[in-house]
Amino acid sequence: MKAVRTIILKEWADIRRNKLVFSVVIGVPLLMVLIPVVMLFIMSRAPVDSRDLEELSRMLQNTLFTGMDGREALQAAMASNFMILFLMMPLMVPVTIAAYSIVGEKITRSLEPLLATPVSTAQLLLGKGLAAALPGIVMTWFSYAVFLVFARLFAVSDRVFSVFVNPMWLIAMFVLSPLLTVMAVNVGIIVSSRTSDPRAAEQLGSLIILPLMVLFIGVMAGFIMLSSTTFWLSSLIVLVLDAGLLYLGVTLFQRETILTRWK
Repeated sequence: MKAVRTIILKEWADIRRNKLVFSVVIGVPLLMVLIPVVMLFIMSRAPVDSRDLEELSRMLQNTLFTGMDGREALQAAMASNFMILFLMMPLMVPVTIAAYSIVGEKITRSLEPLLATPVSTAQLLLGKGLAAALPGIVMTWFSYAVFLVFARLFAVSDRVFSVFVNPMWLIAMFVLSPLLTVMAVNVGIIVSSRTSDPRAAEQLGSLIILPLMVLFIGVMAGFIMLSSTTFWLSSLIVLVLDAGLLYLGVTLFQRETILTRWK
C-alpha cells in the first residue's frame, strides 16, 4: 500500500500544479450546487399560478409531491430534479483527473521513469484511480451537504425539505455516486492510455456524461419519474459496467506498448 499511497500523493501534487484540472475539481462542484440553490431561492419567492402547475403536471405526478400545495410542489419538483446535476459531478471531476493522469505524464516526460519502477500495473492503476476518484466523491458529498444547509433555509416547508433527504436521494448520493465515480475513472484511464493528447483524452472521456444528460432531460420533461427503484436499477447497471471497464482497463494498459507507440 506504500506504493499506492505514494502514487496518490504524487497525483494530487500534479493536480495542484495544473490550473486547468484544479479549476475543474473546485469550479464544477461550486457551479453544480449553485444551480439548485438558486432554483430553491427563486421558487420560494416567485408567484405560482395554475399555468405553472399545468406545465409541470406530468412531473408533479410523482408521489414525492403528494399532499403539497402549489408552491411546495413547484419548489420541491424543480429543485429535486436539478439535483441530478450532483450525479454529473462524480463524472466530470474524476474523468478530468484520470484523463490527464497518464497522457499528461507522457507530455511532461515523467511517464517513462514511472513505468520503469517495480510498481505493478495493478498498483499503478489503483493509485491513479483512487487519486482521481476520491476528490470526485468527497466534492459530491460536500456539495450535497452544502445544498441541504441552503435547502433548510429556503424550503417553504418541512415537507419540501423532506424531499431532499428522501431515501432515493441517499441512494443516489451514497451508492450510485461512488459507482459513477469508478466508471468515470475507468473510462478516463482507458482513454488516457490510448491517446497522446490531454485535451483529446478529456473530451473523449467527457462523453460519459451524455447518458445522465438524457436522464436529466427525461426527468425535466416528466417522462422519467425519480424513485428509489430508478436509482437502485441505475446502480446495478453501473456496477456491471464498472466491472467490465475495470477488466478492459487492465487489459489495455500495457507498459511496453504505451511507451513504444508514443516514442
